[in-house]
Amino acid sequence: MRAASGDPLVTAPLPGVWSTADVERLAAERLAPDVWDYIAGGSGDEVTLAANRAAFDRVAVVPRSFVDVSACDTGCDLFGVRAALPLAVAPMAYQRLVHDGGELAAASAAAAAGVPYVVSTLSSEPIEAVAGAGGTTWFQLYWLRDRDVVTTLLRRAEDAGCRAVVLTADVPVLGRRLRDLRNGFALPSWVKPVNTDGDVGERVPGDSVIARHTSAVFDPSLSWPDLAWVRARTRLPLLVKGVLDPADAARAVDLGADGVVVSNHGGRQLDGAVPSVLALPEVVAAVGGRCPVLLDSGVRTGVDVLRALALGAAAVLVGRPVLWGLGAGGERGVTAVLDVLREEFGTAMRLAGCPDVASARALTASVR
Repeated sequence: MRAASGDPLVTAPLPGVWSTADVERLAAERLAPDVWDYIAGGSGDEVTLAANRAAFDRVAVVPRSFVDVSACDTGCDLFGVRAALPLAVAPMAYQRLVHDGGELAAASAAAAAGVPYVVSTLSSEPIEAVAGAGGTTWFQLYWLRDRDVVTTLLRRAEDAGCRAVVLTADVPVLGRRLRDLRNGFALPSWVKPVNTDGDVGERVPGDSVIARHTSAVFDPSLSWPDLAWVRARTRLPLLVKGVLDPADAARAVDLGADGVVVSNHGGRQLDGAVPSVLALPEVVAAVGGRCPVLLDSGVRTGVDVLRALALGAAAVLVGRPVLWGLGAGGERGVTAVLDVLREEFGTAMRLAGCPDVASARALTASVR
């Protein structure tokens, strides 16, 4: 098993790319089957994985007419930084699995596109190196058993210039990901969780090394006092990711969260959980404008971004399509994905009668 390397596709345009689905096809052809299963799969029977996509297709937007869209501004402010799109790259572990450039390639593409990049606790490149790619970097934090490591990670993120912390709340244990279990999935020697000085262990037939590692280092006791603990230990804006219940969102804000990310972890945790986009409107209502609400899980097109904004999201996080881009062509592949989303979103805004992001958030949308 070897990640896609950097040669021709990194410096040459990706052929036949008109949508993120085209990039998905290229990545599926290029990556080893077990790596493809790791990034494409969900938990259990993958009901929530499929439901995320189906739910987006049920969202209908009512476009406005007689609006001058000769100029269209797709930019917005996200936690004190101007972003070129209401979009950030979601935190995803072990990106060197899919391309030798890994997180550094993806972060460089995000920087060039003018959107934030969220570096994972389980990044296969150091926080400092990723933050040094030149763009806006946020740090995603998993709740670990070793509090000294958590404290060190927060300090490193601040010192590296990260602009926000994203605490993931929906992984007390790893979801049961059957593709990985069937493959006996393991990390190659060149991919490690370098930020925690970890070694995830060796391949065991019928088991997932990532699930074993998560069980060993993640703390399933995460509770509300721990959110307050994190809040007290960083001066950065704090987002809570993995929230689906409106009451949980409201309480997170009460305890100092500066943002909420409505997410079911891309269908990789509780199989049968509500699709994120269907949970979004009630969470937005519960927060009541006290902080931005972002959406994660299932975003594949620029129209999806518009749909999320019309339902109340301030922005979205994009995950798997970025990994598809990495697998298809490294930094150039991620650039292709972000270019497609930018073009699709700009066109969707104009067709919906939206000269700016604020007007997109004022659209009417319903779930059919």
